[in-house]
Amino acid sequence: MNILLTSAGRRTYLVEYFKEALRMAGEPGLVHAANSKVSPAFFAADQTAVTPLIYSQEYIPFLLDYCRKWEIRLLIPLFDIDLPVLAAARERFESQGTIVVTADAQAVEICNDKWKTYKALAKENIKTPRSWLDAADAVEEVRKGTAAYPFILKPRWGMGSLSVYQADDEQELLILDRKIRREIGESYLKYEAAKDRANVIIQEEIRGEELGLDVVNDLEGRFCTVVVKRKGAMRAGETDEAETVEIPWLEDLGRSLSALVRHRGNLDVDILEEDGTYYVLEMNARFGGGYPFSHAAGLHLPYALVMWALGREPEGECLKAQTGVRALKDIRLVCMEPLAGTGR
Repeated sequence: MNILLTSAGRRTYLVEYFKEALRMAGEPGLVHAANSKVSPAFFAADQTAVTPLIYSQEYIPFLLDYCRKWEIRLLIPLFDIDLPVLAAARERFESQGTIVVTADAQAVEICNDKWKTYKALAKENIKTPRSWLDAADAVEEVRKGTAAYPFILKPRWGMGSLSVYQADDEQELLILDRKIRREIGESYLKYEAAKDRANVIIQEEIRGEELGLDVVNDLEGRFCTVVVKRKGAMRAGETDEAETVEIPWLEDLGRSLSALVRHRGNLDVDILEEDGTYYVLEMNARFGGGYPFSHAAGLHLPYALVMWALGREPEGECLKAQTGVRALKDIRLVCMEPLAGTGR
C-alpha cells in the first residue's frame, strides 16, 4: 500500500508514523510526501513530489495522475487550505482507488469557515464564543450592555495564529478590523477570503484553560474514540506541551462532534474552559499539531487507517490513549545540502 501526505511541510513525524504503520500491518508500501516546494518532511519520505499550488488549475489533475502512477491508496491532506479542494474531488480520487482522508466538502466548509462553525455549533446547542461578522453589530451589543470588551478578532478562514488580535475598546476594534482585512489581502488567505467580503470574525474572549480533542472516526465516518488533552504551552498556534486527561463531558462532546462532521480519520478540536464551562473554539478535519501528544499516549491512528484501508479491523489497543501522559515537542534541524568535503 502506498500513502501520500499532501502539504506535508514540517510534519516529519507523520511520515515516520505512517512508515511504522505499514510495518506493523506487515504491508509493503511507500510513504510519499507532497508540497508546493521542498519541505523538511521530504527528507523522511520514501518518495516526494513538488506540486502545483493548491489553487492552481493543475493541482488536482497533477495529484490524480500521481496517485494513478504510484497506486496511492490513502491520500492524507495536512493543511486547511488543501481540505476543501481535495474534499470536492473525493469521488474522482475514489474512482481510481484512492481514499481521501477528510470530511466531505460541506463538512470541511463548516470546519474551515469560523462563522459556519459558530452557526453549526449554536444550532446543536454546543457552547462556542459569541461571534459577529460586522464590527458595527459587536459595537451595538456593547452599547446595549449585552456584550463586553475585550473581543478577539481573526480571519474568518484563518489558521494558526495568523492575524489574531485582541481589541479592548471600540477604537481598537475598528482599527484592527481594517488591519486584518489588509493583512488577509497580502497573505495566502486571500483566496479563501475571496468567497465573501465579510472575512473577519469577531468573538467574545473566553479566559481560561486550553484543551484539545482528537476525535477519531473510521473511513466510513463512524465514531471510534476521542482523546482529551490539557495544553500546557502554545507556539504560533500549535500545541508545544500537553498532557492527556480524562474528562467524561468532553469525551461525550467528541461523540457529538463526530456525528456532526462525519469526517474520516481525525478531527482536531480546540476547546476553552471558563468557570467550569467548555467552549468549542475551532475544528479542523485533519491531523492537527496536537496529534503527536495523543500518539505518545498510545493512540496509533495511522496504523488504524492502514488497517481500515486494507479491509481489516485494527486491534483495539491502537485506538486507546493512556491518561496522565505529558509530552513536549522538540526541534530538529534538517540539512538540505551536505558540508563540502565532509560527506555529511
